Amino acid sequence: MAKLGVNVGRSGLMRPNETMRLIFSAVIGVMLGYLFGISFPTVSITKLHFPSSIISYIEDKNSGITTQTLLNHAWSSANTHKRNSTSDPNEIPKIHVSTNPKGAEMLPPGIVASESDFYLRRLWGEPTEDLTMRQKYLVTFTVGYGQKANIDRAVKKFSENFTILLFHYDGRASEWDDLEWSKRAIHVSVRKQTKWWYAKRFLHPDIVAPYDYIFIWDEDLGVEHFNAEEYIKLVRKHGLEISQPGLQPDRGLTWQMTKRRGDREVHKVTEERPGWCSDPHLPPCAAFVEIMATVFSRDAWRCVWHLIQNDLVHGWGLDFALRKCVEPAHEKIGVVDAQWIVHQVVPSLGNQGRAENGKAPWEGVRERCRKEWSMFQTRLADAEKQYYTEKGIVPPNSTA
Repeated sequence: MAKLGVNVGRSGLMRPNETMRLIFSAVIGVMLGYLFGISFPTVSITKLHFPSSIISYIEDKNSGITTQTLLNHAWSSANTHKRNSTSDPNEIPKIHVSTNPKGAEMLPPGIVASESDFYLRRLWGEPTEDLTMRQKYLVTFTVGYGQKANIDRAVKKFSENFTILLFHYDGRASEWDDLEWSKRAIHVSVRKQTKWWYAKRFLHPDIVAPYDYIFIWDEDLGVEHFNAEEYIKLVRKHGLEISQPGLQPDRGLTWQMTKRRGDREVHKVTEERPGWCSDPHLPPCAAFVEIMATVFSRDAWRCVWHLIQNDLVHGWGLDFALRKCVEPAHEKIGVVDAQWIVHQVVPSLGNQGRAENGKAPWEGVRERCRKEWSMFQTRLADAEKQYYTEKGIVPPNSTA
């Protein structure tokens, strides 16, 4: 009987192959239920992979099609059916316009306002009726209260076609309210800053885009012989993209290029001291104006704004590099002689410095100016060298 019991017990045990088939069938049943169940709509699995030792047990040797292939096909069909059954034919696609300005790709192009202006608007009424005229030009002065009378005279040389923008470096903007034109001017007040600091932060090309020409002027300029509208006519006539009025030669003259010529409307070249000009088409003999009373076309300013360094606030050296922004520079940069100004050489900005190490405030400012010039030249030279090297081109010798 014991022997019989043993035989019966052995006959009741499953063979290993049958056990594996049973386990695998259970696994397949669970997985198929998981895949096809509508209660799992977010499953993102596209293929199920099983060990080859298991798949071989249920492979159809006659057809050559494995269970893995069947499962993949089943999942693909189910996934396609689910997408078709859940898609809404009325669903509106999301907006994405790669040609929009960076950050505005999700907006329809018709609503994107990528440019602005300094036009003053009302707080009431119809927006379309706010502006009785749109100024075509912009003039900026960087000012302190001590030069108020001189700026008053200067502003009156600019017609209603000009937007007036004052950058106040002494914090006394409210003390200009007694001047009639000041009420319609734009005032920006930040203490102890330079005009190039202001220009970099408040004259972005997309902000000044409505203006054909941008005047960026110092506060110590005599304008008795200057008329802004006539100046614009001459700039257009002679194709100048970057320009300045001629300077009265008896005061504040540094370069021969900016000296007024009494026998012509405009000049674009000059002769300097021996050895100063390696090329007659390069600064300071051509393609050169100073930065005290510069006038830029809209297109030229878009380039120059990017040339201005964020931390080099005095702009020294910039005048030698302006030629990088127009081509050919010796034809598109020039001095307007028929409309001329006087540089009064008032060192007001120097007084905004601070006395340090026994040096007067203006000495520290002048030292910073010279240091910035050297830094700017180095940066420009390094940037050009890097560009040409990356292109596999031998860098030219000249930079700024």
